[in-house]
Amino acid sequence: MAEISTIKSVRVDALVAMRIVKHATGAYPTTVYGSLLGMEVDGVLQITNAFPFPTSTEDDSSSSALTPKNKGVMWYENEMIKCLREVNVDANNVGWYQSTTLGNFINSNFVENQAHYQSKMSERTIALVYDSTKGAQGGITLKAYRLTSQFMVAYKENKFSSENLQKHNLTYKDILQELPLTLYNSHLATSLLHQLSIPPQPPSILPVSLTSLTNPPTYPTPTYPLTSNFNALDLTIDPVLEKSCDLLLESIEAHNTEANNAAYYQRSLAREQAKISAWQQKRKTENSVRAAQKLPPLPEDEWSKLFKLPQEPSRLDAMLISRQVEQYARQVDGLTATSSAKLFALNGGIPRF
Repeated sequence: MAEISTIKSVRVDALVAMRIVKHATGAYPTTVYGSLLGMEVDGVLQITNAFPFPTSTEDDSSSSALTPKNKGVMWYENEMIKCLREVNVDANNVGWYQSTTLGNFINSNFVENQAHYQSKMSERTIALVYDSTKGAQGGITLKAYRLTSQFMVAYKENKFSSENLQKHNLTYKDILQELPLTLYNSHLATSLLHQLSIPPQPPSILPVSLTSLTNPPTYPTPTYPLTSNFNALDLTIDPVLEKSCDLLLESIEAHNTEANNAAYYQRSLAREQAKISAWQQKRKTENSVRAAQKLPPLPEDEWSKLFKLPQEPSRLDAMLISRQVEQYARQVDGLTATSSAKLFALNGGIPRF
């Protein structure tokens, strides 16, 4: 009986998030990978620890040598978990993490890694994706994903033809499932943060003379977060938005290429089927003549030896590209919200004549 995932949300400790950010920032723009440790409690996957995967020292090595499904990485991960278990640290593997740039992570490599975890280890595993580009702007973009059950069934069959996609009712929206994610701090850490947020008080100095009482010392005025910030009025185009638009156009071009390949297959299949139909009609006519002459009929299944139907290309790449286009479109929509508000405000402030 297949294991059914009961994960409804993900809770990441703030220390784990900081480790992922530090690992990704130190190796930017290289993609980094790591392991996640924790446990599931009442449908909430609690991630309490993480450690990075080793990197290859070879100059000609590719990024695929760092992926979780690599044999060397799998051995390293198992040994690390054994060592953590010996020192009574959380040693339950609940998934993996990777960094990305502008959300460019939806590809066959990502699907293979997550499918490896969900099929070989446990269905209750996820993938955390950290966007290094947005993190460089002062924010943190950390999202949790997992492959849907219907996509896993089709992936195990390794058949992504049009007929099989219709069989499983599978579209590009059914590849990944994004889980709600929250960051968690312990009560001690929260108390410390509240204490650090209190502005420092000036030291109390006791008067030493009559002059000190009549002329008290002056202290600099403390600064508070709610100060004027005119950077929000900057109307220049965000470079992240410009790069996201470029990546969106590249993905659309790749999708058009896949669509052209599918259209070429359909045309080739139609031509071969027309040839087969003509041959079968001709053979039926010949057999009718031979039957009138009381001769044995010729076999009507020889067309499989004479004609070869073209093989349908896998539609997996087209589905992944479509999902990536949707990801870029969401990013552009989110980035243009601020710029559009500024432009509307500017347009409203200009008098019309």
